Amino acid sequence: KIFYAEKDVVAYNTLGIGRLIYQLPINLCQMFIEEIFGENIPEELDEETLNTIDMFLANSLNVSETARQLYVHRNTLLYRLEKLQKATNLDIRIFDDALTLKIALMVVNYMKYLQTLDY
Repeated sequence: KIFYAEKDVVAYNTLGIGRLIYQLPINLCQMFIEEIFGENIPEELDEETLNTIDMFLANSLNVSETARQLYVHRNTLLYRLEKLQKATNLDIRIFDDALTLKIALMVVNYMKYLQTLDY
């Protein structure tokens, strides 16, 4: 549920990068997030932005197909991506930045999960 909230059951051997992140200590996660976002760590991303990111990644960074599936104009999607780029300094239209953002979001979800646990 931490990394793949949309799935009910996930086999351990299919967790992929989530399995690696789950084994990281919290201080390494915090260092990673600070390295990626620097001083301006974006506040909670709204549901629309997260949905846009997920759909864009699911469509292999294809702007036209993502806009069609989100039922928005192509220029609207480009505006959202530019707004995200200004907030995070990552252009998810570039594969390396998209991968970095995806991993960073997974790390943030893992850190939120750890905060909910009672120690």
